[in-house]
Amino acid sequence: MKKYLFFTILNILVIMMAGCSDDPNYVMNRPDVHEHPELTDIAGFHSYKAPLYWSIYEACLDQQDLPVEKQHFSLEQWKEVIDWVATELKPHGYDMVCTDGFLDTQCVDGIFKTHYGGTAYRDIIDYAHSKGLKVGIYDIPMTYTCAERDKVPGTEYSMGSLLYNPDIDEVINPKANEPYKYIVMSHPGAREYIRALIRYYKELGADFLRFDYLSHYEDGFDRNNIVGKGYGRQNYADLLETIALEAKEQDIMVSLVMPHLYNDAEIEKRYGHMIRIVRDTWTGGWLHTSSHDRGKIYNRWPNLNNQFDGFTYWSHLSGRDKVILDGDFTIAHSFETDAEKKFCISIQLMAGGPIAVADQPGTIGDNLKYYTNDEMLALNHDRFVGKPLSDVVNSEGSNVWYGQMSNGDYIVGLFNREDNPKVFNVAFADLGISSPMKVRDLWEHADEGTASAINAQIEPHGCKIVRLSK
Repeated sequence: MKKYLFFTILNILVIMMAGCSDDPNYVMNRPDVHEHPELTDIAGFHSYKAPLYWSIYEACLDQQDLPVEKQHFSLEQWKEVIDWVATELKPHGYDMVCTDGFLDTQCVDGIFKTHYGGTAYRDIIDYAHSKGLKVGIYDIPMTYTCAERDKVPGTEYSMGSLLYNPDIDEVINPKANEPYKYIVMSHPGAREYIRALIRYYKELGADFLRFDYLSHYEDGFDRNNIVGKGYGRQNYADLLETIALEAKEQDIMVSLVMPHLYNDAEIEKRYGHMIRIVRDTWTGGWLHTSSHDRGKIYNRWPNLNNQFDGFTYWSHLSGRDKVILDGDFTIAHSFETDAEKKFCISIQLMAGGPIAVADQPGTIGDNLKYYTNDEMLALNHDRFVGKPLSDVVNSEGSNVWYGQMSNGDYIVGLFNREDNPKVFNVAFADLGISSPMKVRDLWEHADEGTASAINAQIEPHGCKIVRLSK
């Protein structure tokens, strides 16, 4: 542990001196001074494709300024959304609804959460299943809200015995106040609690778990702010390993949210099916998709502040049967132009990420068509994962993405992040693609003949996605 504290203090000093660069072509070179914890591989762990689903995120965001006791989402509201998803989105492959943060959770009985926003998880799940939809549940797994005298399931350890003890635990920020009761993974009973939590959600009928606040647990930092005690890299690794082992046993997908991704995500890429690579969506729009702190990379969560930079920088981690990169939620009605809406959907699908619809039936307007382009969604169904020509953020090469479908066809995406029209001239040979090829535009649903290159002028904040076949 003393070795860990030395490395942690050294890393904090390096980060404070390095910070980030104002150079738009700056490439992060995170100091590799974090302790390497003991890690084990889990064979066959990355077996899921990126999910297509609806999230309650925007509905929660709408209530964030209300007192907790007035924040709710009733069963009738859930039924309205579930019916809408089943009718409008499920035919195109969106097969799940998911809870998120903000709304209060309750334990009506037992030690685990039973209600979300005043509605029983069981009722949400039962109704979703009746409509052929799966359910995902958001939680902060290393916390609990039950009584400290309660027992960890299957043990004689009390829940209170899992908490930080200054007499035996060394943490990074011992004087920090925390909003939650965090368990310490080195304490007896901690692993049993995590395993029991995942089994509980599986028995409820959940198929997807979205686990949050990981950076706060690992070292207690959020960018340069102290937000928690920080339980250390080995406790953090043990937490994610325990989650991953039980998730594989229960056949349930796990998404890791707010991770620092230290040491090139050595822990998260091993133990998460999906990892967040960008800050929260908040109100969405072009800011979240491309312009927020464009070209800037930070040493801690959130490493990047817009989707495009996030997908570009972390593109080397993803691929078939590898970790899935998550660009957070999409709010189609938050964009100003049709081009921006197509751009947002396209970069997520080109990068092999999920599409998490956060628009509500009453806010989506006429934007459903951007979520339901079946020629674009075919990439997700095929588990396609593309790569940029260059993973240097904000470089010219990062605006050209390409990859291959399982049947041999190629997908090429050209992205214009600028405020003015931009001309692209991309020879297929430069992408390692034999030419000539038949070209089909996936947003225009139009065949463009046979060619050896793409020469196109793309509108501001727009894109062109083509499928190449022999």
